[in-house]
Amino acid sequence: MNVTIESSGNLLIAYLIGELDHHSVAEIRTKIDNVISYKKPNHLILDFKNVTFMDSSGIGLVMGRYRLMQNHKGSVEIRSVTPQTKKIMELAGLGSIAVINELKER
Repeated sequence: MNVTIESSGNLLIAYLIGELDHHSVAEIRTKIDNVISYKKPNHLILDFKNVTFMDSSGIGLVMGRYRLMQNHKGSVEIRSVTPQTKKIMELAGLGSIAVINELKER
């Protein structure tokens, strides 16, 4: 599984792991969507700290979770992305639908 999910109150955190491509995103999407539908959180954090590769399927994953959270009157935050990934996300327009936070140095 390429995602670990934590839930606490109205917060859901999805820790994405490995490669986000066409082959892996479908399973990740299903798991996140099932937990959102069951828990109905107000805020979803997508944590990219352990993502090693992302193609356009990763952008689609974020956009779809944004739409689902909007249906539940919730919000999305994208966390721990590299500066390069943040730039790609902003160019794709994700900065207008979610807060994007870069990976903090250790």
